[in-house]
Amino acid sequence: MTALTTVRPSGRQVAWQEMEFYGFIHFGMNTMTDREWGPGHDDPGGFDPAGLDAGQWVEALKAAGMTGVILTAKHHDGFCLWPSDVTAYTVAASPWRGGRGDVVAEVADAARRHGLRFGIYLSPWDRTEASYGAGSAYDDFYVAQLTELLTRYGPVFTVWLDGANGEGPNGRRQVYDWERYYAVVRELQPDAVISVCGPDVRWCGNEAGDTRPDEWSVVPRALQDAERIADRSQQADDGGFARLVRSDERDLGSRAALAGHEDALVWYPAEVNTSIRPGWFHHPAEDGAVRSADELFAIYLRAVGGNSCFLLNVPPARDGRLHPADVAALEELGRRVEGFRARRVEAAVTVSSGVPGDVASAWPGRGHKPWRPDDADPLPGVTLAFARPHRVEAVVVGEDITRGQRVEHVVVRGRRDGRWTLLAEANAVGYQRILTFPPADADTVLVEIHQTRGTPVIARVAAIGAAS
Repeated sequence: MTALTTVRPSGRQVAWQEMEFYGFIHFGMNTMTDREWGPGHDDPGGFDPAGLDAGQWVEALKAAGMTGVILTAKHHDGFCLWPSDVTAYTVAASPWRGGRGDVVAEVADAARRHGLRFGIYLSPWDRTEASYGAGSAYDDFYVAQLTELLTRYGPVFTVWLDGANGEGPNGRRQVYDWERYYAVVRELQPDAVISVCGPDVRWCGNEAGDTRPDEWSVVPRALQDAERIADRSQQADDGGFARLVRSDERDLGSRAALAGHEDALVWYPAEVNTSIRPGWFHHPAEDGAVRSADELFAIYLRAVGGNSCFLLNVPPARDGRLHPADVAALEELGRRVEGFRARRVEAAVTVSSGVPGDVASAWPGRGHKPWRPDDADPLPGVTLAFARPHRVEAVVVGEDITRGQRVEHVVVRGRRDGRWTLLAEANAVGYQRILTFPPADADTVLVEIHQTRGTPVIARVAAIGAAS
């Protein structure tokens, strides 16, 4: 048990986790050709999004409550959204902005103007570059492009690497030098997390927005194996993968799952990623298939409320603007998120032992004085007493993850007229757990920690009133 509590996040992982919700922008040559995976070598003359408005993209993401944006600077087809020095297959060869445009720069600038953090996606698979499959020659090429992106556009919060590994134009596959790529990121953007095929943030295991019943951040080191992630990444050019749910590997971090791995554990938190549409790139035929705000909000609660971050893809159309259906869904999602946060019920807090700190006022936001019960406390608990009865529908619980992930079972009860009722319970908590339940009237809510890995350290507890 001691080994489990000593596995803790890096500063960059903590900063990433606190972002909670951010956006993905899939845009490029595939948008112009109405494909998911371009074959490479498409005529750059076809890239001319006359109405491209990165400010509109970022404003829509921010309206949904997002804190950052990740741009597909280069997808598998190899077309670069910035004027790279090492290939001619870029926006500089297109008629857009007279060949002087730079999509990466426009999105990075828009993100800064609107207070969002900026991240990049750079596909390791390149279906145009001749050196792909040639070993170190392609690694040199990829590192050169990575260096351009990490030195020209200001701070980057994430480098998002998928494991796609198909054939290049020469019919060969490349063995990626992941460690070299990681070293470049660490040197040039030390505060950036390396996600999915990287050591900092792991893929949740599907692209449907599905979440595990319990998500653990302390997991076996073997989960950092990039090849394993690659085998489970998208393997075909279609929109179905974004709605595929795999139900295996539901338990990655319980004590039973970690048995035998105690000497090889890492802090490797989950990211839930999905698209607002069936596909990742915009397809006019899918304009009527945009996910509703209800569905998106349900995913948000499970992801952001399930010890994960939520990455939602929103693809601009061929004219360079987000479709009105996507914008409307994002605006309504933002209203749902803000409404949920605004319904936090003010309460007087007492704890079973120790000093409560600011756990009752640290959500939404970040507290500075977590609650740590006495080591000898047999049943640590936080009581929220309301000035009058309220109808509540959720309770938020969060750990101070700088001290590790410790809670293994939490129980929430509500009291009305002197009678206690079980409202919800869960195992893993981690950075944040949002426990939802049918609306119930209560004058008091009690959060009890029944099982832990050492003494718990709780950062936030909040009760959420039911929507009227």
